[in-house]
Amino acid sequence: MAEECEENFEIDAKQNRYPYCIVWTPIPLITWLIPLIGHMGIATSRGIIRDFAGPYFVAEGNMAFGNPTKYWQLDPNLAENGTNGWDEGVDKASKIYCKRMHYLCWDNCHSHVGTALNLMSYNGESNHNMVKTFFCFTYNCKYISFYAFLKTWLPFFIMMAIIVSLSLFSNMAHK
Repeated sequence: MAEECEENFEIDAKQNRYPYCIVWTPIPLITWLIPLIGHMGIATSRGIIRDFAGPYFVAEGNMAFGNPTKYWQLDPNLAENGTNGWDEGVDKASKIYCKRMHYLCWDNCHSHVGTALNLMSYNGESNHNMVKTFFCFTYNCKYISFYAFLKTWLPFFIMMAIIVSLSLFSNMAHK
Protein backbone atom coordinates (compact mmCIF):
# COMPACT_ATOMS: atom_id res chain seq x y z
CA MET A 1 0.00 0.00 0.00
CA ALA A 2 1.45 3.34 -1.07
CA GLU A 3 1.82 6.01 1.58
CA GLU A 4 0.85 9.55 0.82
CA CYS A 5 3.69 12.00 1.11
CA GLU A 6 2.73 15.16 2.97
CA GLU A 7 4.39 18.36 1.93
CA ASN A 8 6.53 20.01 4.55
CA PHE A 9 5.77 23.72 4.90
CA GLU A 10 7.70 23.97 8.15
CA ILE A 11 10.39 26.61 8.29
CA ASP A 12 13.64 25.41 9.82
CA ALA A 13 15.86 28.44 10.41
CA LYS A 14 18.58 26.31 12.04
CA GLN A 15 18.92 24.24 8.85
CA ASN A 16 18.32 27.33 6.69
CA ARG A 17 15.22 25.82 5.03
CA TYR A 18 12.30 28.02 4.00
CA PRO A 19 9.83 26.09 1.80
CA TYR A 20 7.84 28.28 -0.58
CA CYS A 21 9.33 31.45 0.88
CA ILE A 22 10.76 34.68 -0.31
CA VAL A 23 13.61 35.48 2.07
CA TRP A 24 15.60 38.61 2.87
CA THR A 25 18.86 39.46 4.58
CA PRO A 26 20.57 42.79 5.34
CA ILE A 27 23.36 44.11 3.14
CA PRO A 28 26.10 45.61 5.34
CA LEU A 29 26.38 49.39 5.07
CA ILE A 30 23.39 49.77 2.72
CA THR A 31 20.85 48.31 5.17
CA TRP A 32 22.52 50.19 8.01
CA LEU A 33 21.60 53.44 6.24
CA ILE A 34 18.21 52.38 4.85
CA PRO A 35 16.90 49.35 6.79
CA LEU A 36 14.25 48.39 4.23
CA ILE A 37 16.84 47.77 1.52
CA GLY A 38 18.45 44.34 1.53
CA HIS A 39 19.14 41.15 -0.39
CA MET A 40 16.32 38.84 -1.48
CA GLY A 41 16.05 35.21 -2.53
CA ILE A 42 13.37 32.62 -3.20
CA ALA A 43 13.28 29.06 -1.88
CA THR A 44 12.16 25.85 -3.56
CA SER A 45 9.48 23.52 -2.22
CA ARG A 46 12.22 21.79 -0.21
CA GLY A 47 13.25 25.12 1.30
CA ILE A 48 16.54 25.53 -0.56
CA ILE A 49 17.21 29.22 -1.16
CA ARG A 50 18.20 30.49 -4.61
CA ASP A 51 19.46 34.06 -4.82
CA PHE A 52 20.95 36.18 -7.59
CA ALA A 53 24.15 36.83 -5.68
CA GLY A 54 26.25 38.66 -8.25
CA PRO A 55 27.10 38.89 -11.94
CA TYR A 56 26.34 35.60 -13.68
CA PHE A 57 25.85 33.76 -10.39
CA VAL A 58 22.78 32.40 -8.62
CA ALA A 59 23.66 30.87 -5.25
CA GLU A 60 21.96 27.76 -3.94
CA GLY A 61 21.54 27.11 -0.23
CA ASN A 62 23.55 30.04 1.11
CA MET A 63 22.61 33.66 0.57
CA ALA A 64 25.28 36.13 -0.52
CA PHE A 65 25.03 38.26 2.64
CA GLY A 66 24.26 35.64 5.27
CA ASN A 67 21.25 33.77 6.54
CA PRO A 68 17.80 35.33 6.15
CA THR A 69 16.41 37.62 8.81
CA LYS A 70 12.94 37.94 7.26
CA TYR A 71 10.69 35.65 5.25
CA TRP A 72 7.32 35.57 3.55
CA GLN A 73 5.84 32.12 3.04
CA LEU A 74 3.63 31.91 -0.04
CA ASP A 75 0.93 29.43 -1.01
CA PRO A 76 2.21 26.94 -3.62
CA ASN A 77 -1.38 26.28 -4.70
CA LEU A 78 -1.37 29.77 -6.22
CA ALA A 79 1.46 28.75 -8.57
CA GLU A 80 0.43 27.30 -11.90
CA ASN A 81 0.79 23.50 -11.50
CA GLY A 82 1.26 23.81 -7.72
CA THR A 83 4.51 22.52 -6.26
CA ASN A 84 5.91 21.46 -9.64
CA GLY A 85 5.12 24.87 -11.09
CA TRP A 86 6.73 26.57 -8.09
CA ASP A 87 9.97 24.61 -8.42
CA GLU A 88 10.05 25.02 -12.21
CA GLY A 89 9.60 28.79 -11.85
CA VAL A 90 12.45 29.06 -9.34
CA ASP A 91 14.69 26.83 -11.47
CA LYS A 92 13.98 28.64 -14.76
CA ALA A 93 14.48 32.08 -13.20
CA SER A 94 17.79 30.91 -11.75
CA LYS A 95 18.94 29.60 -15.14
CA ILE A 96 18.02 32.93 -16.74
CA TYR A 97 19.85 34.97 -14.11
CA CYS A 98 22.99 32.81 -14.28
CA LYS A 99 23.51 34.49 -17.65
CA ARG A 100 22.89 38.07 -16.51
CA MET A 101 24.93 40.92 -15.18
CA HIS A 102 23.88 42.07 -11.69
CA TYR A 103 23.08 45.75 -11.19
CA LEU A 104 22.35 47.31 -7.83
CA CYS A 105 19.38 49.43 -8.95
CA TRP A 106 17.83 47.21 -11.65
CA ASP A 107 17.99 43.60 -12.79
CA ASN A 108 18.99 42.53 -9.30
CA CYS A 109 18.00 39.93 -6.68
CA HIS A 110 14.48 41.40 -6.42
CA SER A 111 14.11 41.07 -10.21
CA HIS A 112 15.19 37.42 -10.00
CA VAL A 113 12.43 36.72 -7.46
CA GLY A 114 9.89 38.62 -9.57
CA THR A 115 10.87 36.59 -12.63
CA ALA A 116 10.41 33.33 -10.71
CA LEU A 117 6.93 34.46 -9.64
CA ASN A 118 6.09 35.40 -13.24
CA LEU A 119 7.33 32.08 -14.63
CA MET A 120 5.14 30.15 -12.20
CA SER A 121 2.23 32.56 -12.91
CA TYR A 122 1.90 33.08 -9.18
CA ASN A 123 -1.66 34.12 -8.29
CA GLY A 124 -2.46 34.10 -12.01
CA GLU A 125 -0.21 37.12 -12.57
CA SER A 126 2.80 37.80 -14.76
CA ASN A 127 3.49 41.41 -13.74
CA HIS A 128 5.86 40.85 -10.81
CA ASN A 129 8.91 43.09 -10.90
CA MET A 130 11.49 44.31 -8.41
CA VAL A 131 9.28 47.17 -7.16
CA LYS A 132 6.13 45.07 -6.70
CA THR A 133 8.18 42.30 -5.10
CA PHE A 134 9.78 44.79 -2.69
CA PHE A 135 6.47 46.29 -1.56
CA CYS A 136 4.60 42.98 -1.29
CA PHE A 137 7.46 41.45 0.68
CA THR A 138 7.86 44.46 2.97
CA TYR A 139 4.14 44.42 3.76
CA ASN A 140 3.84 40.64 4.33
CA CYS A 141 7.19 39.54 5.79
CA LYS A 142 7.93 38.24 9.27
CA TYR A 143 11.17 38.36 11.23
CA ILE A 144 12.73 34.97 11.87
CA SER A 145 13.53 35.91 15.47
CA PHE A 146 14.13 38.85 17.77
CA TYR A 147 17.86 38.50 17.01
CA ALA A 148 17.04 38.78 13.30
CA PHE A 149 15.10 41.97 14.02
CA LEU A 150 18.12 43.37 15.90
CA LYS A 151 20.50 42.32 13.11
CA THR A 152 18.37 44.32 10.71
CA TRP A 153 17.64 47.45 12.76
CA LEU A 154 20.33 47.83 15.46
CA PRO A 155 23.09 49.16 13.15
CA PHE A 156 20.66 51.81 11.85
CA PHE A 157 19.67 52.87 15.37
CA ILE A 158 23.33 53.04 16.44
CA MET A 159 24.21 55.17 13.41
CA MET A 160 21.25 57.48 14.06
CA ALA A 161 22.25 57.80 17.73
CA ILE A 162 25.79 58.75 16.69
CA ILE A 163 24.52 61.30 14.16
CA VAL A 164 22.10 62.86 16.66
CA SER A 165 24.80 62.92 19.37
CA LEU A 166 27.32 64.56 17.03
CA SER A 167 24.71 67.08 15.92
CA LEU A 168 23.81 67.97 19.51
CA PHE A 169 27.49 68.15 20.49
CA SER A 170 28.22 70.36 17.48
CA ASN A 171 25.34 72.71 18.35
CA MET A 172 26.52 72.94 21.98
CA ALA A 173 30.08 73.67 20.91
CA HIS A 174 28.95 76.63 18.78
CA LYS A 175 26.99 78.31 21.60
